[in-house]
Amino acid sequence: MPRRDGRNDDDLRPVTIVPGFARNCAGSVLYTCGGTTLLVTAQIAEGVPPFLEGKGVGWLTAEYAMLPGSTPTRVSRRTDGRATEIQRLIGRSLRAVVDRQALGPWTVHVDCDVVNADGGTRTAAITGAYVAVALGLRNRLGPERAAAVLKDSVAAVSVGIVEGRPVLDLDYSEDSRADVDANVVRLGSGGLVEVQGTGEGGVFSRAQLDALMDLAEAGIDRLGVIQRDAIGG
Repeated sequence: MPRRDGRNDDDLRPVTIVPGFARNCAGSVLYTCGGTTLLVTAQIAEGVPPFLEGKGVGWLTAEYAMLPGSTPTRVSRRTDGRATEIQRLIGRSLRAVVDRQALGPWTVHVDCDVVNADGGTRTAAITGAYVAVALGLRNRLGPERAAAVLKDSVAAVSVGIVEGRPVLDLDYSEDSRADVDANVVRLGSGGLVEVQGTGEGGVFSRAQLDALMDLAEAGIDRLGVIQRDAIGG
């Protein structure tokens, strides 16, 4: 049976990426996935944090926030435990594809701001942030050096078991009642960066986990095509 929004179980929500949305940043995208929209920017500056000074390597750091009007109830402008956990996930995911030696003593600052939330904000942030970083490196350091810095691509998607069915890319109505909820972060070449899975309404079997991973892998393959189109190669 189709889902509430008419999708099949293995369908992504419609994804659009608008590159260069924030004109003052080296790299930026307006990333929309169904009812979830984020503004993601990447700024590249000379210098590194004190713990990396003199080591000849660069750094990437990320921040994540829900804007006050992104949900029906106003979100406070403060960093809470959830936001901290998500921005650490974003940073880890992007550092998995950045050759910090090739980057040299530069820092990539990634900011992910949720404009409208309808589920999957952390996975959308990672997928959109990769595009913003790729564009930012190309514009700030030049195409040749950017290609040396980015070793791979990275994208993420949510999967879950809703009403006994494994489904891909949950919106909020599905996420809020899912028996199992998971987020999968994977490189374009296939390596897994992180898998977060929780039995919200009970336990799940190995067979169900395998089904969820198959859905996630197929979804990330499709997201990779969308990312490449947005970057332009």
